[in-house]
Amino acid sequence: MATKIYIVYYSTWGHIATLAEEMKKGAESVPGVEVTVWRVPETLPEDVLGKMHAAPGREDHPVITARQLAEADGILIGFPTRFGMMAAQMKAFFDSTGGLWQAQSLAGKPAGVFFATGTQGGGQETTALTAVTQLTHHGMLFVPVGYTHGAGMFCMDEVKGGSPYGAGTFAGADGSRVPSDAELALAAHQGKYFSGVTKKLKAV
Repeated sequence: MATKIYIVYYSTWGHIATLAEEMKKGAESVPGVEVTVWRVPETLPEDVLGKMHAAPGREDHPVITARQLAEADGILIGFPTRFGMMAAQMKAFFDSTGGLWQAQSLAGKPAGVFFATGTQGGGQETTALTAVTQLTHHGMLFVPVGYTHGAGMFCMDEVKGGSPYGAGTFAGADGSRVPSDAELALAAHQGKYFSGVTKKLKAV
């Protein structure tokens, strides 16, 4: 039976959606792994999104419901930062998982995170750290990428997002910066690494 990885994200300008697709490529490179990319429900009205110049939702990424999380063997969760924490849309989605928490439906499942910030000091690590509280209350197993990407984690010749907590990108204050090749490479690696860990845990 295939190991099922769900990549669940919220993206305002498309940066997180781009990282999610790279993670899918990496995750699918592990034999016996099946990957589905989902987006969480939007909470803002269309007129507000228009004023923010938000990217339209990816139709090839269906909207997930909380109960569907229980179907996955492992879950990668992506979101942009809002003042050093996950965006309200992702927090609202987690707030809707009370039934899963009560039934302990996610307990023991591995989970990882990835993120986007507007600036270098915008919360590349605090966003991940504060997200871990959501996973902890569900009894999930946080799987950081660590320094498993090797030399790519130590390179200092360019500005790039990401950390041992997970892949990341800098969007720029106005959202105009796109993910770099180095950021995409870390996302693909995290997908592959996470899939390998999840597959091993499922076999136990």
